[in-house]
Amino acid sequence: MELAEVMKFLEAHGSEQTKKVLKRHGAKEPFFGVKISDLKVLQKKIKKDHELALKLYQTGNGDAMYLAALIADPSRFTPDILNEWVEQATWYMVSDYAVAWMAAESPFGLSLAREWIRSNKEFIASAGWFSYASVLAIRPNETLNLDEIRAMLEYITDNINDAPNRVRYAMNNFVIAAGSFVPALTDECKVYGDLLGNVEVDMGETSCKVPHARQYIEKVEAKGLIGRKKKRALC
Repeated sequence: MELAEVMKFLEAHGSEQTKKVLKRHGAKEPFFGVKISDLKVLQKKIKKDHELALKLYQTGNGDAMYLAALIADPSRFTPDILNEWVEQATWYMVSDYAVAWMAAESPFGLSLAREWIRSNKEFIASAGWFSYASVLAIRPNETLNLDEIRAMLEYITDNINDAPNRVRYAMNNFVIAAGSFVPALTDECKVYGDLLGNVEVDMGETSCKVPHARQYIEKVEAKGLIGRKKKRALC
């Protein structure tokens, strides 16, 4: 499909009701308000088209930017392009999911995650934590640096209360990911979850809640899913 054809589809499938919902979650103009289910329809039709993905992201349209991740080829990203993507992200569905997924699946996931986490820009820092969490979800445990992850867990415990709003959510998610995907860290992450308690994050005009890390990990454990890796970071 060509860029114009995709943008026409997105515009036709956008709705004011979906726009209202997404705005409550923090979405910024321009965007049409397309449901994820409709984006998935396009994903199945296009499959993988990296060049089209790059063009979609450059439109700055929130729906197009999210779709770009669904059809991009992570192996073809460079650090420069991923840095451009995270800088241009308009809201957390793009930075923490679309961009973080592509970073995690690229060859540069860990190096970029480490770099972004140190950023003083909220969405870049949160994208860094989400990228690293996605790495934990897809990479074999023997390739992970457990000492580094433990240091990050300590850092979270000491600094989460002073972190920007979305970064607090991302840090809490990292504890959950480490406890859920890395069995060697499960018990430690439960303790960290207790130390974090109920993390306060302003979720805007939504009913969304921040999961309690220990409780979430224990639910994963009860299902017998601790350590079960995902094939892709992309959802």
